[in-house]
Amino acid sequence: MSRQIEDRCRAAGIPDTRLRFIGGAVDLDRFNSCGDGSAIRKELGLGLSPVVGSVGRLAHNRRHELLIRAFRELTGELPEAKLLLVGKGEARSKLQALVAEVGLQREIIFTGYRDHDLPAVLAAMDCFALMGAGSDESCRAALEAMAAGKPVVARTVGALPETVVDGETGLLLSEDRPELLARALLSILADPGRARLMGAAGKARVEREFSPERQVSQVEAFYRATLERPGASP
Repeated sequence: MSRQIEDRCRAAGIPDTRLRFIGGAVDLDRFNSCGDGSAIRKELGLGLSPVVGSVGRLAHNRRHELLIRAFRELTGELPEAKLLLVGKGEARSKLQALVAEVGLQREIIFTGYRDHDLPAVLAAMDCFALMGAGSDESCRAALEAMAAGKPVVARTVGALPETVVDGETGLLLSEDRPELLARALLSILADPGRARLMGAAGKARVEREFSPERQVSQVEAFYRATLERPGASP
């Protein structure tokens, strides 16, 4: 759940006593030891290039177009940079056409759906970007990137404002302007020390706030409070 969904429920007339915000969760063990990403870099021909990555369904509402246009501006400052678009979906052909239009077929790589080796794919990235939320707005991909120790640049949609701490674990953008996104990505890629600090802070935040155990305890507390309300069924 996101705070935005909570607000919509409240606006629809659902009383606060029936609402409880419960954050997302990520499999910490899976992303705890991602390796150095060297095998993925070799497979995709990335070399030592600075790499931005995004994981998510290639759907029309996920704002990959914004990321592609921003990346085109980024290459003006970092011509050696690469962008990984990880996922599958109905918008792939449209996005590939846009990549061809901006002339970045060699710099922007469509990896297809990667599940079994997703931790290694994340390890190959220097910065993670997420421009749109999925259907449930949980933005799990950002949590997984943070668990892998990557700084996250994201829009203020879905659960991302509750996930990413602006200036600490990554950067949040409230405006859909490619030049602002390009600037945010550059500020991280051009400062590896800052990127490492943000990645470490994100990893610590996920371990503290988004563990499966914490989510289970929150759900149990909500059920317990519901059963203890006057008039609740035994």
